[in-house]
Amino acid sequence: MEQRADEAEDAGGLGALERSILALERRGFSGPGVKERAIREELDLSPVRYYQLLNALLDDTRALAHDPVTVNRLRRVRDTRRADR
Repeated sequence: MEQRADEAEDAGGLGALERSILALERRGFSGPGVKERAIREELDLSPVRYYQLLNALLDDTRALAHDPVTVNRLRRVRDTRRADR
């Protein structure tokens, strides 16, 4: 029964990979290369693909509902970088 509840939640919400991407973004990383290694080892993604998926998530209302603090923080960072260009 518990597994069915998770599947129902995923049908209308974020998938496991999307939730994992947001969880990784909530973590702090100690130095250069640590985050990229975590992306490869934990998510089995290249950093380029990870950032493509993350950028798409920032515009997804489901991601905002799931983790508004992280999504809003990342949106501010993205907007600042765009404005600096």
